[in-house]
Amino acid sequence: MLSKIPIDLSSVAPEDINKEILRTAVIAELDAISLYEQMAALTENAEVKQVLLDVAKEEKTHVGEFQTLLLREDDQQEYELKMGQKEVEEMLEK
Repeated sequence: MLSKIPIDLSSVAPEDINKEILRTAVIAELDAISLYEQMAALTENAEVKQVLLDVAKEEKTHVGEFQTLLLREDDQQEYELKMGQKEVEEMLEK
């Protein structure tokens, strides 16, 4: 789990700092989603499970927010994401 930034931003070029911050934010949100969903699967308390899954859902929205910003910051990331989507679609059509 991330409680502090896992990269040394002092070694990142100034023009890349926002990209690295956003990538780290996505990682943190995915980590939180995984944690909350695992805990929800472990509990037998319906109320605890409901709240954990609701919070996990909110974290998924946060992933979308950070990813949207990242795609605005990094044209190559946007292109490669589209290429990855295309490759999966082509693979699944076969």
